Amino acid sequence: MDVDMKLEAVVIPVSDVDRAKEFYTSLGWRLDADLGSDDFRIVQLTPAGSGCSIQFGRGLTAAAPGSALSLLVVSDIEAARDELVGNGVDAEVFHDARTGYNRFDPAVRASGPDPERQSYASFAQFSDPDGNVWQLQEITTRLPGRVDTMTTTFASVSDLASAMRRASAAHGEHEKRTGEEDPNWPDWYAAYMAAEQAGTELPT
Repeated sequence: MDVDMKLEAVVIPVSDVDRAKEFYTSLGWRLDADLGSDDFRIVQLTPAGSGCSIQFGRGLTAAAPGSALSLLVVSDIEAARDELVGNGVDAEVFHDARTGYNRFDPAVRASGPDPERQSYASFAQFSDPDGNVWQLQEITTRLPGRVDTMTTTFASVSDLASAMRRASAAHGEHEKRTGEEDPNWPDWYAAYMAAEQAGTELPT
């Protein structure tokens, strides 16, 4: 029997613990713990809807402050960017100009979300006060090997609402094709949302 190993926390290097704590709490990230003393201190926060937390403090890592590059997943890149800007954080949306998925090389970036709004292809980026880089990636449909097709879960109310909006738009096209109102729309929505998350064929 395989033992579940769930990623619990990642450590990011900071130079000023209190400044970092103030920055991340200003983003609305939940403060889970602030423990320790002058020699050893650990602060843990969790982004909204995330199953994984971040940790920083004193005595945690020898990595240079500002050297971390981490990834956050969102269901709507523009809404996420607007929320960051509303919290006073500079963030710009971009995509790979070669219609790929390269979020690392600034030389291939074009402004705005992916023109076709492909899943995995739209990004945004911001930095904390130390220069640790956070990249956001818009994912609306998972790659088939990435999820358990027997399980459908949503990390937050906003993710569920976004999925329902996409299902609603697709269902509207479904009714146009059939030329009649679908009384079983809840079943259609559920099938669409589960297939979208699993990366399997979407109902039409």
